[in-house]
Amino acid sequence: MTLRIGWFSTGRGEGSRRLLTATVDAIRAGRLDCEIAFLFCNRERGEAEATDGFLALAESYSIPVITLSSRRFRRDRGGELSQPDRPLPAWRGEYDREVAALAGRYDFDLCLLAGYMLIFTPEMAGRYDFLNLHPAEPDGPTGTWQNVIWQLIGERADRSGVMIHIATDELDRGPPVASCSYPIRGPAFDALWEAAVDAQMDELREQPGEELPLFREIRRHGAAREHPLIIATLQALAEGRVAIENRQGDRRIVDGAGRALPRCLDLTDEVDAALSQTHPLA
Repeated sequence: MTLRIGWFSTGRGEGSRRLLTATVDAIRAGRLDCEIAFLFCNRERGEAEATDGFLALAESYSIPVITLSSRRFRRDRGGELSQPDRPLPAWRGEYDREVAALAGRYDFDLCLLAGYMLIFTPEMAGRYDFLNLHPAEPDGPTGTWQNVIWQLIGERADRSGVMIHIATDELDRGPPVASCSYPIRGPAFDALWEAAVDAQMDELREQPGEELPLFREIRRHGAAREHPLIIATLQALAEGRVAIENRQGDRRIVDGAGRALPRCLDLTDEVDAALSQTHPLA
């Protein structure tokens, strides 16, 4: 069954363009049985040069594009900016309802958050199945990819990973659908750990910060797995190897026979195989 996807992105960086291109290439090559039903962006043309280029790229792939500026929407209603660790302001509920109405004009199975820079209200998160990428294993560190890496270093971790999970109003803790893992010890890492092990974390974060070789190597290995994991997860959903069961907003991840998975689908082997062909990390 061809999986129909609603694609949500702010389109503000090169990573958004690369992911869209990688997915379209996989579809056209017959490696991914999916169709991008529409692309939604919370910026409109003229707001940012990078987003304008991203929208033009989507249209070059004949993907229907929907835009609704969250910035203009907020200003028109005199709304306040969203603040970390505080409830979303009232205008965000209005905005999400309009977005849902626009998306509802299309036939799609689920949505992918691919560089979408807004947090959904609980109403929106409960309305559709949104897949989100998080740069850690299930039950691993939460937060931005930068925070994840610093936590791994602080904990002297042996492994990390990347997961695809259902977006909920609980940050990075929605039900995991699929994941892959990789070691952060061994020949590529051991000397980097030795160089950093005696330093205090606050000192490392201050200087050299994200230029720390260990930080950069962990990021390199994680980032290389993001696109292959997204594509492998979408194909597993299209094939029915894994499915999202939604019972009145209570979601669980099941296998092809409808049985609840004790853990999410482990796609490490498939991701590593894809990397060996397209993005060797040696």
